[in-house]
Amino acid sequence: MADNADPTHTALVKQFLDRARKHFVWLEIGAGRLNKDGTFDSMLNRMPIGGFNGHVHFIRIGQKPPEPEPQRPDEPEAEDG
Repeated sequence: MADNADPTHTALVKQFLDRARKHFVWLEIGAGRLNKDGTFDSMLNRMPIGGFNGHVHFIRIGQKPPEPEPQRPDEPEAEDG
């Protein structure tokens, strides 16, 4: 990311709190910038420990990350694929 360009997005990853991968929190790991030419630059300043699958989610600065879908007790678990 260019030093003179302010970031436009926050980089997040899911940090799972249990082995069943049901409960997680969003962990901020860096920032990114959408450039005028349509390219995207990012600077990651930390990485999660364990269970990281490489997926990084970017949201505009100031927005909240998406909430996980609530699960009903009688529904089978959805598997991440």
